[in-house]
Order: sequence, then C-alpha cells, then structure tokens
Amino acid sequence: MNSTSRSSLGILMSVFFFWGFVAASNDILIPVFKEKLNLEQWQSQMISFAFYVAYTVGSIIYYGISSVMKRDLLSGLGYKNGISLGLAMSALGTFMFYPAAEFASFNIMITGLFIVGLGFSLQQTAANPLTIVMGEPSKGSQRLSLAGGINNLGTTIGPLIVSYAIFGTVGASDKPTIDIESIKLPYMALGLAFLAAALMFKFSSVPDVVDLNPSPEEKTTAYNRGHALHYPQLVLGMIAIFVYVGVEVSTASNLPEYMRQEMNGYSTAKIAPYVSLFWASLMMGRWTSSVGALNLSDNSKHLLRFFMPYIAFAVFLLVNMIAGYDVSSLYVFGIPILILILADLASKGNPSRQLFFYSILGIIALLVGMFTSGMISVFAFISVGLFCSTLWPCIFTLAISGLGKNTNQGSGFLIMMIMGGGIISLLQGYLADKNLLGIHYSYIVGIICFVYLAFYAFKVNQVLHKQGINYDLSKSGSSGH
Repeated sequence: MNSTSRSSLGILMSVFFFWGFVAASNDILIPVFKEKLNLEQWQSQMISFAFYVAYTVGSIIYYGISSVMKRDLLSGLGYKNGISLGLAMSALGTFMFYPAAEFASFNIMITGLFIVGLGFSLQQTAANPLTIVMGEPSKGSQRLSLAGGINNLGTTIGPLIVSYAIFGTVGASDKPTIDIESIKLPYMALGLAFLAAALMFKFSSVPDVVDLNPSPEEKTTAYNRGHALHYPQLVLGMIAIFVYVGVEVSTASNLPEYMRQEMNGYSTAKIAPYVSLFWASLMMGRWTSSVGALNLSDNSKHLLRFFMPYIAFAVFLLVNMIAGYDVSSLYVFGIPILILILADLASKGNPSRQLFFYSILGIIALLVGMFTSGMISVFAFISVGLFCSTLWPCIFTLAISGLGKNTNQGSGFLIMMIMGGGIISLLQGYLADKNLLGIHYSYIVGIICFVYLAFYAFKVNQVLHKQGINYDLSKSGSSGH
C-alpha cells in the first residue's frame, strides 16, 4: 500500500471512532434515564433498541432506493459522498439531545439516537467494504480489526466523558447528582464534530469509486449468481451479524443493572469504569488481531501480538487513572487477556478459525459468569468483550467473500442485521425480570448467540472452500473480496 492509500485509509478509519463513542455512551445513558424517569429494565433497553434498529431501517431504505434506481446507491452517490451524507445525518440526531435534555423527554432522546443510527447505517455500508478492498484482499479482516481498534478508542473514552457530563466528575462519587440537562454540551459538541468530519471526508483523498471486479483467481463457479442473497456465506453471515451484535450489546448494556443488583448496590456512577473496560477489551482484541495487517517480519508480528493487548490495557488504565478511578482491582483482567493472545496465535490469521475459537471462549466466559458471583462473575462477563473483539471483521470478511459486484448489496444486508443489538438486548432485559430468569441467568441469551457463531465458523469454511476461497492460502490472493 502506497503512502496515498495509507493516508486515505487513515482518514477512512477516523469515522470508526464516532461509532464507538456513541455506542458505548449509550450504556451510561441507559441507567441514567432509567433512574431519572423510573423506567423498567426492559424500557431502558429501548435506548439500545432504537439505536440499533435504525441500522436495519437505514439498510432497507438503501436497498429500496437502489432497487428503484436499478443501480447500487453507493456506485452512483460515491463512497466518499455516502460517508459524508451519513455523518451529516448523525449530526442532526445528536443535536436532538438538546431538546431531549431540556424537556427530560425519553421519546425525543431515542428519536435522536434513531437518526444517529440511520446515519451510521449509511456510513457503515460504505466504510466496511471500502476498508476491506483498500489493500491486499487476504488482510481485509485484519484491516477491519485495525479500524475496530480506532473504534474502541471511542468506546473506551465515551462512557467516561458522558459520565463526567452527567455526574460532574469522572471520578464517581457514592451519591452522584444526576442531571439530564448536563448531556447537552457533549452531544452538541459531538454533532459539530460530525459536521466537521463530513466536510473532511468530502474533500479528502478517500476514493469515491472502487473496483469490485474479481481477480482471475476469484472468478469461481460461485461468482455471478445475480443477487447477493444467492450466496450462502452471506445469508448465514447475516444471522451471524445479528447474533454477534446482539451478544456484544446485550452483555454490556445489562452489565450496569447486574452490578447494581449483585454487587451490594453499586452506584450508577461507579459502574462507568467497568462499562469502559468492557468496550476497552474489544480494543485489546482488535489491536492484537490488527498486527497481521502491518508490514513487519513474522518474528516482529509474533512479538507484537503479546504486547499489543497489554498496551491497549495500559491505555485503558491510564485513562481511568486520569479520571480519578481506583484501578487496582482491575489488574486481574490481565489473565483473560493472556487467553485471548493464545487464541489469536492459534487462529493463524484465518478468520473462520478465529471466529470459532473466540465463540467457544465466549461461551465459557458466560458460563463462568452465570455460575459464579461477585467480581469473578463481573470480570467473566466483561471478558466477553475480548472474545467479541474481532468477530465483526471475521464475519463481515467471510460473508462478502466472493460476492464481486454484489459486495455493496451484501454489505447493506449485513448492516441491516445490526438490529440484533437492539432486539437481543431487549430480550435479555425482558428475561432479566425477577419473575422470569433474573439478571444473573438472563445471560443464557448470549450463550445461544455464541453457539450459532461457532456453527457459522464451521459451516462458512465449507461453503467458501467449495467456491475455491481459502484463507489459509493468504499469499495467493484468493480471499475473494
């Protein structure tokens, strides 16, 4: 990749930061609005529901417009223009937080989040496949992991900044003063940042058009099936994205309520660093996986794979120390990080293999959390973030492999399934009722999600092999994007 391409990729990856900042901040808004407006747990999960279902609505709109035009929308609009338009839409949504705070209106707030999600839908439809094709195809999932690492810088600091805005301090007190109006300033600032980013993209060197024609090695019998939904790797991958986003979001968004019920009444403010650690754990995993995309010797890559997750962990600890939190109780998280490193090494850069290993570890983490108590269970649930860390790039890369000119259409369908984050978190919130499973055992929902992901990892490998696509042959370029 030349310097111009690296510059373009760097600009493209900046948008991933915004997605992470907003998504993780939702987990601080959930307990705040629940406490201030006396909401039930399932009602508070409407925050996640509105935000993530917007991705589906946005994808349906995208598909509808493309169908009417009889041409892929991004092919006509352009990737760069599509991302700029999506950022402007998200800015409009964040500006709605001002009247939401002014009138303490839950409905206005989730409407604003819904509009933010609509903008993100268009951004993701363009940015994910663009990240994959801007470089060597076989390293597409690793570039997405690198972009995901940028995303998680946002998820790491997002909960802390929003916590500061609401509670008046990042070092949480035992009895914080909840003031919904205090969310006005950070979300107005975020809206202006969205607009600035939209202008930056409009005049950047990010390509508006990319070549989605297959290479000679990629012209398999599976190519030219006419429609993206004729590819089994995509159809099964859509379900995989649904359950992956679902387990990731539901695990994090139900964590505050779990800690309040099970950890001697932890205050909403004190929970912020644990929510931040969950999202930071995704950063640790993605930084580890992204090493494979770097132009380094094999020995250097192996060495970095040991250091990168701990560097990311150190960044998290530093941010929280600056915020005034006592992080001494968090050092033990270094143990599950070591397990992550070993699983990453065992996967050898193969996305289907990594998806399978991480899904099994996710199941184990949830089982430990469900059948233990205290901080052991809390850290077990948080470690789910480690094993969710690279599932998005793995699934996305596998699902659009071999689609050729159907790639954008397939990307839109995958983005549509992000609604799983809202639906599955809502389901877990419902089952968390004391008259049903209770918050502790409601995490069975996540186990079911991981079981399907393990199945997909096994099945998609068979499907792609039949189409002549083999990710173990990384030097052949036969990854099929």
